[in-house]
Amino acid sequence: MNNVIQALWAYRGFILGNVKREFQIKYRNSLLGAAWNIINPLSMILVYTVIFSQLMRTRLPGVDSTLAFSIYLCAGVLTWGLFAEITTRAQNTFIENANLLKKLKFPRLCLPLTVVANALLNFAIIFSLFTAFLLLSGNFPGWVFLALIPLLVLLVLFAIGLGIGLGVLNVFFRDVGQFFNVFVTFWFWLTPIVYPINILPPRLQDLLAFNPMTPLMSAFQTVLVNQAWPNWPSLWPVAVLALLLCVTSLRLFRRHAAEMVDEL
Repeated sequence: MNNVIQALWAYRGFILGNVKREFQIKYRNSLLGAAWNIINPLSMILVYTVIFSQLMRTRLPGVDSTLAFSIYLCAGVLTWGLFAEITTRAQNTFIENANLLKKLKFPRLCLPLTVVANALLNFAIIFSLFTAFLLLSGNFPGWVFLALIPLLVLLVLFAIGLGIGLGVLNVFFRDVGQFFNVFVTFWFWLTPIVYPINILPPRLQDLLAFNPMTPLMSAFQTVLVNQAWPNWPSLWPVAVLALLLCVTSLRLFRRHAAEMVDEL
């Protein structure tokens, strides 16, 4: 493991170069360029605020705030977006960079790390705007905001552990990627992101408890909506699953790294 970390650190310039290149390519032929990274999330925040808090007057049970539901939606959608971007891009990263893998010699794990770095960069831009919205609207949670750091670490570990495993399998079985793209849509709606879990029947609530993203999304929403510390014990199963996925995926990657190049 130490050798892997040292190798990745030695190629940090390669990773940062890839991040910069992808960011530039994304907006190369755009008049507004990187400004779209601000316009898109800002428009989403405005839509959620105007529609759900002003027009529909939607309120969360037990939370006395006209903006609570729009904050609830943003908290879930933005963090889910980070998870979905890492997993869906990581599952295709080896296939998309097939020519690079064949021509250059470098630690193959640089590619998933590039995915994570790009996703975090996009998330940082979007979430900074959301944080500014919380401050301006008087809904900033205070010190409990720091709880987002371990929550984001856990989300990224879970996402990249799953993404690397899917990425390896997708090289040999292309149906894996197609299936996951469909599955992640159902996964989104089976996670309490656009609806509070307590409005569901008790039996359905019990079923959703087996969804590892349920306690994780709930933790983000607890911090940002209820302005309270998350229920840390509820996150232990997710943490264990994330570590198991990372270990299993790394072993799978090591075992098939050479075969992947031939298959590509």
